[in-house]
Amino acid sequence: MTKLYLASLLSFCIVSVLAQVQTGKASFYADKFEGVSTASGEKYRHNKLTGAHKTLPFGTKVRVTNLDNNQSVEVTINDRGPYVEGRVIDLSKEAAEKLGFINKGLADVKLEVVDPGDGKTKEQPLRTIDQVTVEEKEFYDFEISRLKPKGFGVQIGTYMELVNLMRLADNLKNSYQKQVRVQVKVINGVKYYGLILGQFSSRSKAEDFREELRNKFPDVFIVEYDRL
Repeated sequence: MTKLYLASLLSFCIVSVLAQVQTGKASFYADKFEGVSTASGEKYRHNKLTGAHKTLPFGTKVRVTNLDNNQSVEVTINDRGPYVEGRVIDLSKEAAEKLGFINKGLADVKLEVVDPGDGKTKEQPLRTIDQVTVEEKEFYDFEISRLKPKGFGVQIGTYMELVNLMRLADNLKNSYQKQVRVQVKVINGVKYYGLILGQFSSRSKAEDFREELRNKFPDVFIVEYDRL
């Protein structure tokens, strides 16, 4: 009975994954990411058919269809993202070329899971500034208040795991002596935490600080607090 139950549960899970369909915007990786490690540990290669998704397990194969021209391509999920509202997948350059939207930069697409994969590939741990060793027990002191900040900040990244967020926030605060703020976002029903560093009175000052961070955080970008 137990074996039968587990088999039925496994079948249900597989069918549920295969039934997933999403629509939204697709983007593709910039050339500067060639050879950079993805969240799965694999290096990004522009000539491979791969993609980044916020929640699908690594190894999942997804059929992506460009709704403007009905062209389709199958890609394997090996990274996390994109963390821009309305975007559902970030594709390799090869996949974007097959879908015919290289010149446009974005495309309206439909995603369909065609193979959930074996689920064996594990997400790599977050890399912090100091490569801090994780202790068995960790305690953090918080002074939390809701804010309406003004001016500009520099967003380091977007995270799902609070423990990763706390470790990185602690390291950033100590290393750069800047205010650390967290923006809570809900994208397609999933909660994410944007980690923003600093509060600058002008965009030019924020740009100077962004350039200081680029070597360790190549994806940093400027946010204007009033528009968040």
